[in-house]
Amino acid sequence: MAHRTPRGLLAGAIATVAVLTTGASASATGTAPVAVGPQARVFMVNPVQSSGDQTLTDAKDSADAIPATAYATVALRNLDGSGGLSGRWVSVRSDTGASARLADATSYNRHDDQFEQVMAYFWVNEAQEYLQGLGFGSELPGANDRVQPVRINQWGADNSFFTDKKAEIRFGKGGVDDAEDAEVVVHEYGHAVHNAQVPGFGTSPEAGSIGEAFGDYLAVAVGQHAAARYGWPVKTDVACVADWDSVTYSDAPHCLRRIDSDKTYADRVGEVHADGEIWSRALFDIRTALGPRVADRIIVNAQFGFAPDTSFAAAANTTVATAQKMYGKSAADAVRAAFQARQIPGVS
Repeated sequence: MAHRTPRGLLAGAIATVAVLTTGASASATGTAPVAVGPQARVFMVNPVQSSGDQTLTDAKDSADAIPATAYATVALRNLDGSGGLSGRWVSVRSDTGASARLADATSYNRHDDQFEQVMAYFWVNEAQEYLQGLGFGSELPGANDRVQPVRINQWGADNSFFTDKKAEIRFGKGGVDDAEDAEVVVHEYGHAVHNAQVPGFGTSPEAGSIGEAFGDYLAVAVGQHAAARYGWPVKTDVACVADWDSVTYSDAPHCLRRIDSDKTYADRVGEVHADGEIWSRALFDIRTALGPRVADRIIVNAQFGFAPDTSFAAAANTTVATAQKMYGKSAADAVRAAFQARQIPGVS
């Protein structure tokens, strides 16, 4: 499932995440216990978001194109001890060139193929830890709480996708290599989550649109959670998805898509990425009304009740019912209002 349609030499200080200790980290949405692990360098979501600089360009994977301040040093958690990028929630199974070495993970930059391997591992793990922190896998059913296979730069086009045939994610290259942008990584992980919850999800146009919308929404949610968790700067519009990946195919301010579109049900055009902006706006409004933690527990939990070919109306009503069951009438009313504002027919 494609994630879109047409879609510096290091110097100076590197932002460093504070040393993490075992135990729960405080955050607005809650988080799973975090332990110290091998250190690695990643982008703070993406370079455009953390710097606010809309003039950044790919420059053929040049390290010089990106300031050192776009990177942070983080712990790679939940590794399985094999010596590679394989762990409890993600396994980078294949790649181009040499596989990343944990001993060198703090020295890679975007010019190195190994950098994208590290980015994919860190951000898929981060996304599952976010879901775990919401209670999925403990008080709520697990949502893709398994080892997620990932392949890096093995799709020779500027596109990425989750394939349900092998239940793996493949990240493409060309322009900005896709795994350089955390929001692209997490978007594709959103498809894996949906498929784990409802095998074969997305067999109708509206279900496919919901899948793209959830991927965009989860990308923003996990990116914002990480920025708050680690104290990273956010200098672009939070509702903009994949600011960095989109520099080669969008005008400034760069966005792959937005989750605050004014689109309503009448604006459907029959293309899942475009129509997904209707659903993602409803999710964004739920988040605004109920706060990240309550909203995301409802949104993800509701998806267990979706059919593979669900319609907007059926999925919306399932989400309203889930809100009522989990948090009562006021939450259900807020969820209902968000979908009704998108003029989705049949929402009751």
